[in-house]
Amino acid sequence: MHIIRRRPDTRQGPADNFTGAVWLDEIAAPAAPSRLRMVNVHFAPGAHTAWHTHPHGQVLHVLEGEGLVGRAGGEVEEIRAGDTVWIEPGERHWHGAGPRTFMTHLAVVEAADDGTTVEWQTHVSDYPA
Repeated sequence: MHIIRRRPDTRQGPADNFTGAVWLDEIAAPAAPSRLRMVNVHFAPGAHTAWHTHPHGQVLHVLEGEGLVGRAGGEVEEIRAGDTVWIEPGERHWHGAGPRTFMTHLAVVEAADDGTTVEWQTHVSDYPA
């Protein structure tokens, strides 16, 4: 057992991968052989990810606020505190805060054999306002 009492500093989400103000708090990134990664992601109103995929899928659990999630070829879905979203491996998607509220979610992914957890793509051009 290993108890982590100090986490890395909060960091801002890079503009290449996010639109708007986004902050990332790493919760878990244990050493191999574990491939688990957990991050709390805090989105200001209207802030969101770029399009992206995950090699082994992703679980999002909304901790507070209201947001939106979209997938290629699908409808935009509203998400709110208490909702959990399962994103399939390789599914092209985006997620972020609604236009008027902050949103925080816990993002859980499994790294691929090469250590990657995400493939970032283009920015979302038609994010709902």
